[in-house]
Amino acid sequence: MAEWQTPFATDPLPAGSRIACRIEYDGSRYSGWQAQPQRSINTVQTTLERGLAAVAAAPVRVHCAGRTDTGVHGFAQIIHFEAPVARSAKAWVLGVNANLPPDVRVHWAVAAPADFHARFSALARRYRYLIANTPVRPALLGGQISWQRQPLDHAVMHDAAQCLLGERDFSAFRAATCQSTSPMRNVQSLEVSRRGDLV
Repeated sequence: MAEWQTPFATDPLPAGSRIACRIEYDGSRYSGWQAQPQRSINTVQTTLERGLAAVAAAPVRVHCAGRTDTGVHGFAQIIHFEAPVARSAKAWVLGVNANLPPDVRVHWAVAAPADFHARFSALARRYRYLIANTPVRPALLGGQISWQRQPLDHAVMHDAAQCLLGERDFSAFRAATCQSTSPMRNVQSLEVSRRGDLV
């Protein structure tokens, strides 16, 4: 059997490098992504920054492609930070994961261009929502999916959702503290489909 090898570069990334990472997290026990002034509030950003600080032996500030709300999960979320010390990609990934709870993971780390920004360099974002459409609430995946007892007509939902395509003003959905410069968003694709009991 072949020895397992990490796919991470072992050459040190210099101090001051901008590091981009892909992370994932189960947001069930977090009060959203964004760190709060009350550091006792458990957020994904605070948790990740603590893990990075343990590896760097210095404070690390993280920026993400898109903040999530309380209980929302992130898959293939891109983040970046400025490395306060020289570490290899392997050291960042394995070291940080050793200092994170099991519901937050870093999958890779790479040196990024100095002008890269996880949020502002992102070309698009993708969201997926799952609804269990069953008479009884599922026992498994409870924190991962929504539940609706009444039968859902996914074809009608799909047709109705197409009116959201294109550039639209989402002011009604913005938080008072939203930092985005514009409420306009371009929805490029929206699909509602069914796979068995899942919509």
